[in-house]
Amino acid sequence: MVATVVICIVIAALVFLGSRNYRKNLRSGCCGSGSDAPPKRIKVQDRDLSHYPYEKILDINGMTCSNCVTNVQNALNALDGVFSKVSLDQKKAVVHMKENLPDQLLRKTVAEVGYTVGTVRSNALHN
Repeated sequence: MVATVVICIVIAALVFLGSRNYRKNLRSGCCGSGSDAPPKRIKVQDRDLSHYPYEKILDINGMTCSNCVTNVQNALNALDGVFSKVSLDQKKAVVHMKENLPDQLLRKTVAEVGYTVGTVRSNALHN
């Protein structure tokens, strides 16, 4: 009986500590966090969406925190003529482009920072 109580207390403590750590990672980030400063966002100079006639929506796999979002968004925004917005909740990136970039380039760009792209949907906005 005492052994059962001790085991239950140990299990409860492990669950508590694990869930606390998980919540902390969601708030502060799991990649690029800790003693390092969070990644700095790349600022896109041209934010006028009317200048971006092409749009692709990427399903991103592997993002778990706000630092992941910043990493993906920075990688995409570093491409010439791209203005992207990434959502952790939706696990998607909306990529606004001045030129219609190939899906493979977008997939490769996201893969280079450690994530994978599922489906890619295209929208030609202002043709």
